[in-house]
Order: sequence, then structure tokens, then C-alpha cells
Amino acid sequence: MWTVVYMAQNRDKAGILQSVLEQAGILVRVQPVGKMENTNDYLEVSVPETEVEQAHSIIIDKGF
Repeated sequence: MWTVVYMAQNRDKAGILQSVLEQAGILVRVQPVGKMENTNDYLEVSVPETEVEQAHSIIIDKGF
């Protein structure tokens, strides 16, 4: 099951976080909040629930 670990304010920030997490070997899924895909909308950054703790540690360490 996927768990949201971060809500990004834009696609650029979501992409940077996705790259950081993937470099650490974590699977990442990014999807828009809501049904309409608008570049200005918030995006959910999700990881498998088994990797939530590691993802949170990385998010805090990198200052997101």
C-alpha cells in the first residue's frame, strides 16, 4: 500500500524530492491532488508503507 509522505506545492519541488528518494533506493509515486491535472496544483509524493520511515528521515535531512 502506498502512503503519502509529502505534499509538494509544484511539479519542480515534487520532481526534486522524487529524485532524492529514488537515489536512496525508494520507490516513489507522484500524482496530482484531485482529478484535474493542473501544473499549479499540489502533488502527493507517495512511497510504499514499508519505506515511510526511511523516506521521512530523508525528507527531514534534506530540509523539504
